[in-house]
Amino acid sequence: MGYAGAGKVAIELSMNQALQLWRTTLMASVRNDGPDLSARQMAILLIIYGEAPPHTVRGLAAQLNISKPAVTRALDTMGRLDFTRRKRDESDKRNVLVQRTIKGSVFLSDFADLIKAQAAQL
Repeated sequence: MGYAGAGKVAIELSMNQALQLWRTTLMASVRNDGPDLSARQMAILLIIYGEAPPHTVRGLAAQLNISKPAVTRALDTMGRLDFTRRKRDESDKRNVLVQRTIKGSVFLSDFADLIKAQAAQL
């Protein structure tokens, strides 16, 4: 499931509105019973679900300009949540492929709904 380009809506927000949307969305997310992901974890998750696979630890680290161990720590957390899975690349054993899961897709769909609900209140 890719989110890039799906259901594009043109919204013009002022800086204050954008920050208010971010704040209210984060507050709503924290108030929910679901997991509280860090900004780094959320960025990685959005890349994995928003861009076409394959995704590797090395590629995610390069794209975000962070270390491979930082990506690995984030993936450890997301793996425990069953939002992602890692699998050794059969064609190149040096690479670890990062895969999507249904639970991760549902989490992002719910998060997108939170954003839309908060945006409707602006």
